[in-house]
Amino acid sequence: MLEPHRSRPARHGGESAGSGRPVLTSRRSLLRSAAVGGLTAAGIIAGAPGAAAAPRITGTKVRDLTGPALTGRFAAPWTDLGIPARCPDGSMLFVCGDTFDGGGVGGPDWRSPVGLRSSNPAPASLVVDGSVGGSRAVGLVPEGHTGGTTAIPSDVFTIGSTMYMHLMRGVIYETHHTDFWRSDDNGESWQYLCQWPGDLHGGQFQQKTFAVADDGYCYVLSTAFDRDVTSGLLLHRVRQDAPGNPAAYEPWGYAGGTWAWGNPPTTVTSPRRWGEICFRAMGGRFALSWLNMSPLDIRAQIVATPTSDLFTTAEQVMIVPTVPGQETGNAVASPYGGFIIPGSDFRDLHITVSQWFDDQNYRVMQYRVNGLAH
Repeated sequence: MLEPHRSRPARHGGESAGSGRPVLTSRRSLLRSAAVGGLTAAGIIAGAPGAAAAPRITGTKVRDLTGPALTGRFAAPWTDLGIPARCPDGSMLFVCGDTFDGGGVGGPDWRSPVGLRSSNPAPASLVVDGSVGGSRAVGLVPEGHTGGTTAIPSDVFTIGSTMYMHLMRGVIYETHHTDFWRSDDNGESWQYLCQWPGDLHGGQFQQKTFAVADDGYCYVLSTAFDRDVTSGLLLHRVRQDAPGNPAAYEPWGYAGGTWAWGNPPTTVTSPRRWGEICFRAMGGRFALSWLNMSPLDIRAQIVATPTSDLFTTAEQVMIVPTVPGQETGNAVASPYGGFIIPGSDFRDLHITVSQWFDDQNYRVMQYRVNGLAH
């Protein structure tokens, strides 16, 4: 197996002195601060200028996917993200971020990323009944967490019999580089393919998500990976036989009065502070979901093609923030994530939503969203 370049400049602030454990406060505090004064009525459409209203969006929690009683038997009681991907063997793999054993967030046995599995991939029947590693969910790639570094997944997807995984490497929100991996055994083992420098395209090629289309291409949206930084949203495409070749990525941009492939990449929507992003081809269309930071909520846009105008497409709010103890419908305390679950559709969309507001409430959940205009 090829190994990625591992050297990084010295970083600060990612680890408590002498403990060997991370100080995992930045993501949680950002979610809390974004929620202050930003509570939104459930089900509204946050339209772009001139966008018309659409049917009321409703959401309901289906189940917790992780937690001590659910995934503690895999030494993964505390984990987040849970990016879902249908494996070639038909199971569903949830690739999670910073994962701990013990009594709460920041406990022992820090791993990232890990893979949890549901042998039944149907959205109505998901339950984590296995992990990559058996009784202990193992780290999927080498990551020693030296100096507080970690490996945060931004996307996992399948092309034919091969799965791919994209990771952001470094101290959280200080991405040194990103790297790309493949698996030919349903996510049980991963081989390194390539990496990109963290400052590529002004840092806006750090967090990537891949829509696997039926025209032979993957369409790749990317942003900076830092919820406190305003970033554009860039679009590239790469042939499905070459996603591990950085030279094969072709940018979409505006130059000389026109949008075209091969132009330098320019933002395809209004710059903003982005959380997690997810881009998928489904139902003959394309869906983008993301954590919006101001105001805090999880949104979606549905378009006909990867190059459709996101500036004017309605932004539909799927998940709204609330405070602990007041969660109902699509209102979630400290929500993030919002990854589309394969097998769902626009009329009955299922997403994984993460939650973190204290060291006992750090989990991946499944939500159903109805009423999206598509």
